[in-house]
Amino acid sequence: MKKILLFLIPLGAFIAVTGFLLKGLYSEPRYEVSVSVSKPIPDFELPDVMDPKKLYTKETFLGQKTLLNVWGVWCVTCAVELPYLTELRKQGVRIVGLYYQLNNDPDFDQKPLPQLQWEIRQMLGKHGNPYQFNMFDKDRSYGMDLGVTGAPETFLIDELGVVKVHHVGDLNTRVWKEKFSMYFGES
Repeated sequence: MKKILLFLIPLGAFIAVTGFLLKGLYSEPRYEVSVSVSKPIPDFELPDVMDPKKLYTKETFLGQKTLLNVWGVWCVTCAVELPYLTELRKQGVRIVGLYYQLNNDPDFDQKPLPQLQWEIRQMLGKHGNPYQFNMFDKDRSYGMDLGVTGAPETFLIDELGVVKVHHVGDLNTRVWKEKFSMYFGES
């Protein structure tokens, strides 16, 4: 009996760990339910990345549907989605950027703000600027409040400040039609 238990316990642990790892390997994180969907956008006070004296709060989103796009100059996929987002803005979609700081560890020489602003102007000048303005999430704490896992990610916030959609990954024609267009009267 003791020998059987010595064999079954490690075998059971091995099967449990293997099952857990396989679930993670074959799951699609883009389709996980976001903790922020159907809830009001969390409170915040964030500066404008280009004009840090200007502050934005939760009230910024009241009264108009808004796409909140999490992005950064370091993000290659963000550069790829900028032209599409710029086309959406030309169609009247309000888009606000949430600049997601990548290297916020003081041990890794954080970029000075003027250099970051220059890089933002360069990237938006090259790929298009869809943003009405860009908020600066320097320490990524607001991103954590929203449930952001990286960039790009896009949130649709309704007129009452409630998150209706949270999409992980680039926003493109297919994603727009599947997840966002119905909120803008498109079919």
